[in-house]
Amino acid sequence: MHDRTRATHNAGRSSVPDVRPTRWERVKRHPLTRVGPGLITGVADDDPSGIATYSQAGAQFGLDMLWTMPLAYPLMSAIQAICANIGRVTGKGLAANIKEAFPPVVLQGVVLLLLIANTLNIAADVAAMGEVAELVSGIDRHLMTAFFVAVTLGLQIFVPYHRYVWFLKWLTLSLLAYAAVLFTVHVPWGEVALRSVWPHFTLNADAAAMIVGVFGTTISPYLFFWQASEEVEDMQAKHGAALRTVPPKAAAPELRRIKWDTWTGMFYSDISAYFIILATAVTLHVNGVTSIETAAQAASALKPLAGEFAYILFALGILGVGLIGVPVLAGSGAYAFSEAMGWRSGLERKATDARGFYGIIAVSVLAGLAIQYSPISPMKALFWSAVINGVVAVPLMAVIIVLASKKSVMGAFTASRTLVVLGWIATAVMGAAAVRMLMPG
Repeated sequence: MHDRTRATHNAGRSSVPDVRPTRWERVKRHPLTRVGPGLITGVADDDPSGIATYSQAGAQFGLDMLWTMPLAYPLMSAIQAICANIGRVTGKGLAANIKEAFPPVVLQGVVLLLLIANTLNIAADVAAMGEVAELVSGIDRHLMTAFFVAVTLGLQIFVPYHRYVWFLKWLTLSLLAYAAVLFTVHVPWGEVALRSVWPHFTLNADAAAMIVGVFGTTISPYLFFWQASEEVEDMQAKHGAALRTVPPKAAAPELRRIKWDTWTGMFYSDISAYFIILATAVTLHVNGVTSIETAAQAASALKPLAGEFAYILFALGILGVGLIGVPVLAGSGAYAFSEAMGWRSGLERKATDARGFYGIIAVSVLAGLAIQYSPISPMKALFWSAVINGVVAVPLMAVIIVLASKKSVMGAFTASRTLVVLGWIATAVMGAAAVRMLMPG
């Protein structure tokens, strides 16, 4: 009788499907997965070459370059929000939209300069990662650089986007290392607050060059292409439709999500850059260290001044954001080139389905690696990438604002007046920066 009852009970249990979520399904329900492309774009903005620029700003000028970050925040957020909206509304990346709305020469020039600048930036980033890894582990920097290149390429080529992006989102936590450094040193918060809005410095050639460098690092063309394309990736992953094909009321929640995601992602980027300038100002500058050429130098210089803990945090932060920045640099160029050529593209596709797209990623990263073994200095590569970015950003931002304002492109979802005004202000600021960058002296 008991055996019959047990058998009946077990039979009943076996007829009920197992609804327990798999490990990957539990991972996908994590709150971090609901964060969109804005977070990754923001962190990629603070790549190792960016860290070097912010570190030099803090070391050379102390607290008097903190004001650049509050000013940059609304400008960078507005232009990235416009890019995100273009991607999600049209269902196509920036290059595909430019291809349809402008003469071919516009797209060809932008994409060519973007690929050159990105490759040089990748060279500077992987060099910084190799140097930092050598500082921490003692292993030769060239071997470590090759290792990081292999890791980033492997993730992009062999891991599907919906899983790869989850790992990238966890790596964004590495930027918190720079805030943590501030807990290991004395910070005069009253003076920090004052200098953030009322700096004391002479606007000479050195100061102007630093301001150009900070804004050129913060507002970069590769971020524009990446943000738009990743909105398209997210849309396709969720089997969604381009927003211009749905009623405005139905599109409202997604537009709110884009606004929140982009502005919070840019805030995370901006406040992290602020912390980097502050950390190096209250350690390196106050101790007379005013020249920092690489992110690795900034990390090593912190060791005797702020202690082993701060040094390790700073170094790990560089490695974490480097693992985000290099794929974003390579991916943005691949999206732009593939859309210009009409090739299949997307990190969700298998390598065999998008050979050209993944080929551009591989060539960009491997070319960046090759520069490590050439007579070209990685820091000179960074300088020239900054020059190219400064030149490309201005006309590209104008093109983006025009695209976002066209009903023929955006339908009922043209950019708001606030975004357009902030976008034009950002274009003017970058234009002035580019002119100053190209001026002698």
